[in-house]
Amino acid sequence: MHAPASSLFDQTALTDRAERLVKAALARGADAADAVALRGMSLAIEVRDGAVEESERAEGDDLGLRVLVGKRQAVVSTNDMASDGSAALAERAVAMARAAPEDKFAGLADAALLAHDFPDLDLIDPELPTITELEAMARAAEVAGLAVKGVVKSGGASASAGIGGMVLVTSHGFRGAYLGSRHGLSMTAIAGSGTGMERDYDYSSVLHAADLESPEKIGRTAGERALERLNPRKVSTRKVPVVFDRRVSGSLVSHLASAANGASVARKTSFLRDKMGEKLFADGIRIIDDPLRKRGLRSHPFDGEGVAGRKLALVDDGVLRSWILDCATARELGLATTGHAQRGVSSVPSPGASNLHLEAGRLSPEALIADIKDGFYVTDLIGMGANMVTGDYSRGASGFWIENGKRTFAVSEVTIAGHLLDIFRTLTPANDLEFRYGTNAPTVRLEGLTVAGQ
Repeated sequence: MHAPASSLFDQTALTDRAERLVKAALARGADAADAVALRGMSLAIEVRDGAVEESERAEGDDLGLRVLVGKRQAVVSTNDMASDGSAALAERAVAMARAAPEDKFAGLADAALLAHDFPDLDLIDPELPTITELEAMARAAEVAGLAVKGVVKSGGASASAGIGGMVLVTSHGFRGAYLGSRHGLSMTAIAGSGTGMERDYDYSSVLHAADLESPEKIGRTAGERALERLNPRKVSTRKVPVVFDRRVSGSLVSHLASAANGASVARKTSFLRDKMGEKLFADGIRIIDDPLRKRGLRSHPFDGEGVAGRKLALVDDGVLRSWILDCATARELGLATTGHAQRGVSSVPSPGASNLHLEAGRLSPEALIADIKDGFYVTDLIGMGANMVTGDYSRGASGFWIENGKRTFAVSEVTIAGHLLDIFRTLTPANDLEFRYGTNAPTVRLEGLTVAGQ
């Protein structure tokens, strides 16, 4: 491993530039302002059939300035770091704000909510691999996938690494910065022949290289999964228990978070808008958002408005307990921010989740399906068929049929359908929770969904 230029880890110049932007905005008539700077650097390589198919490096800094004149606000952004055009940028932003319509909910975060202590979340790996090392990893994953007996072709293997970070400066005294690294590795394997070919994949994404799964395991798992999918059968339409593998079960948590997003609730475009305080899940179910989880893929010590991060139970003992809120959305709903503002350089803050997870249950995945005589075990979902306004759920799926408590033959080209409130109400989690993604859940069992086949 070789460390990249130390300048990438030094955000002093970005912080100084953000401070100058805020001062320039106040000097030109803004009542309040904040500036955000985003840094990113990435290396990525893809190999297929033993040859490098694509190799890229990207690096850049971007700056955004938000100004408030009364209850009018505007945002401007730039990626020009060569010259300090703070005065011109601030002047343009203030002029735009004066011409903007009033937004009675606009404003900086309450100063009492700002983060003052930044916990060490262990987000940065000080060493990143070279492109040569990434190529070796991708090649090793592909070789391992092709070595699985029955795998006939590679769909490609890729390896990547990079860093990303944020600086935030506000006119009411907040100064904060953080950086995180990212390492990724994936492989896609193809098995079978002719029209009977099937493909599957595996990947690993972590902050520290030491936590990355080995290329050999990634390739082997991709190959074994592709083989399992061979010779899929059709099934007739019926209502059965449906089990979501933990590869896909996090999607249900994401649907809950989307519907609990304060922006959707304020716009009355969420099927949960009248459900606060109601029991949506079974006893004991907890869904947690934790921006302070060490080495979490979406961890951060403060949000896009400088508000201190904290663990939040969206669902506790089956009851919906909180929306996901930033400051403006919280004001609109008559509530307090939950510290979930997300931010780009060219937009105002908006609410969004961080590290989400459904807590594990007590049963093993095997015990969870042991009494299912006829059911469907889902390993892959297709499409975006979850309607957040109505709660209707319909998605393409593939996986395995369950007979007498065991996974049996492969199934593809079916649709699973129901309503998210019914899905939540009948959800039972297994005990196999792993933190591999930004949103994590164990294997889960759902009752009475319609599996639409032939």
